[in-house]
Amino acid sequence: MRQLLGGLLVGAVFGVVFVLVNAHAPLSSAVGVPLSVLACVALAAVVAIFVFLLRKGIDVPADTRPTMFGRNYRLVVAGEIVLLVAGFVVFRAVDAPAETGVAWIAFVVGLHFVPFAVMWEQRRMLIPGIALMLLGAAGLAMVATSAVAWTPFVSGVLSGVVLLGGSVTFAAREYLALTRRQSA
Repeated sequence: MRQLLGGLLVGAVFGVVFVLVNAHAPLSSAVGVPLSVLACVALAAVVAIFVFLLRKGIDVPADTRPTMFGRNYRLVVAGEIVLLVAGFVVFRAVDAPAETGVAWIAFVVGLHFVPFAVMWEQRRMLIPGIALMLLGAAGLAMVATSAVAWTPFVSGVLSGVVLLGGSVTFAAREYLALTRRQSA
């Protein structure tokens, strides 16, 4: 459980980064600033729940804990890095707009959830994975249109919202489950 919660924490951090880096024009500051603040609050909530659960001693016994971050994990992350770099090289070679990068990152980050969902037998991981792939694909389509300036919002900010929303939801479920078990 500790490893899964750690993964949620990483997801929340990436969610905040997606929002903070991409909540800019064409969004007005009246929208971008509150989105950035809410993203930071969501991250703080996930961190607080994570710390609370760790202090309460939630964990899976060592002999039954899956090796979530073993060789297969490293292979998936290596593949993700290769895809990201290859995409950036291709986009640079064809002189694609700079906004293409955020769409590609969202797509590849979403894609990496698929093998993790299979490896870790966590089908619910497919939800953010598919959502990010769709937001990335939408952004990739947008860069060829007059809506290119909105690509960071669609593929960046909305991807961050998906990651943060998933992290907050799962962390809150774990918190509620623990408090129910303790009160029973």
